[in-house]
Amino acid sequence: MKKNIFLLCIISITFSFAQTKVASTAAPFLTIGYGPRAIAMGGSFVTNADDPTTLYWNPAGVSRMGKNAASFAYTKWFADISYNWAGIIVNMNQFGSVGLSFIYLDYGKMEVTTIEEQDGTGEMFTAKDIALGLTYAYNLTDRFSFGVNAKYINQQIWHSSASGFAVDFGTLYLSDIYGLRIAATISNFGTDMQMNGKDMYVLHDVDGSILGNNDQILASLRTDAYPIPLTFRVGVSKEFMFGEQNRITIGADAVHPNDNAESVNIGGEYSFNNNIFIRGGYKSAFLTNSQEGFCMGFGLRYDLSPGLAIALDYAYQDFGKLKYTQHFGIGIMF
Repeated sequence: MKKNIFLLCIISITFSFAQTKVASTAAPFLTIGYGPRAIAMGGSFVTNADDPTTLYWNPAGVSRMGKNAASFAYTKWFADISYNWAGIIVNMNQFGSVGLSFIYLDYGKMEVTTIEEQDGTGEMFTAKDIALGLTYAYNLTDRFSFGVNAKYINQQIWHSSASGFAVDFGTLYLSDIYGLRIAATISNFGTDMQMNGKDMYVLHDVDGSILGNNDQILASLRTDAYPIPLTFRVGVSKEFMFGEQNRITIGADAVHPNDNAESVNIGGEYSFNNNIFIRGGYKSAFLTNSQEGFCMGFGLRYDLSPGLAIALDYAYQDFGKLKYTQHFGIGIMF
C-alpha cells in the first residue's frame, strides 16, 4: 500500500510540473490559505497541521489529532470581501478520522453597468465562491498517515455559474531522524470549470450583410473551460522543547502551483504551557513580484475541563501595495 501511494504521488507530481502555466486557472480562491494559525506561520503548515484547518493544508493530519474538533475562521479580505471557513473533525479511533469543511467567499453587492449606462442601471448583482469538502484519513502505521479530501466547487456571478469537483491527497511521516516531520500534499486535482447561465444569452444577427433578415436570433456565448489551481506542497518541520512548558516549532514548505512560479513558506511558533502562542513567518519567498510577505499572530487556548478546550487565534498578513489582511479564528476540541 505504501508503494502504491508513493507511486501515485510521483505520477501526480510529474503531472503538476508538466502543466505549469501562469495565471490561467479558474477558482483562484482555492489557493487562499485558511486559519489564522497557519497564516501567522507564513503558510508553512503542511507538516504542522494539527487543528481543524488541516482539512485544507494536509488531510493526512486529520487522523493524527486523536480527538474531535471544530473550527471557524473569518478573514477580512480586500475591497470589503468576506472570507469564511468552517470545519469539523470526528475521530473514529481504529477506523481513522473523517472531516467536513466549508468555504464561502462573498464579494458583496455591486452595481450593474452597461456600455450605454456606465453610471449604473439601478440593478445590483452579487458574486460568491463556495467549496464543500469531505475528508477521510487513516494512520497506516504509527509514523505514516494518509488522507484524501473530495470537494465540490462552485463560482457564481449574477445569473451565471461554474461548477467542478476536485480531490486533495496528503501524506504525513513522523521521522525518527532528529524528530523531523515530513509531509507532501497534492491539492485540487480535478475537473475544468466553464461558466454557464442566462447572462450568456445574446440577440445575434447571423449575417449583418443581408438586409431584412431576422437580427434578433437568440444565441448563447460559450466561454472557455479552465483548469483549477493544482498545487503540490512538500514540507518539513521540527519541534524544540525547553523544559516542560516551552516549545518552539519551526517549519518550511516548498510550493509548486500550476498557475504561478515556485515559492517557499517559512514560519515558526512559540508555545508556553500549550496555552499561549506567538507566531511569525514569511510567505511566498523567492516569488517574483509577489505582494505577500511578513506574517505574524498569536493564539490563546483555555482548557474548560479534561478533554474540552477552546482556542482563539489572530493573524496579520502584510500585502505590500494592497496593505494587509486580518484573520480571526475560534476552535473547540472535545
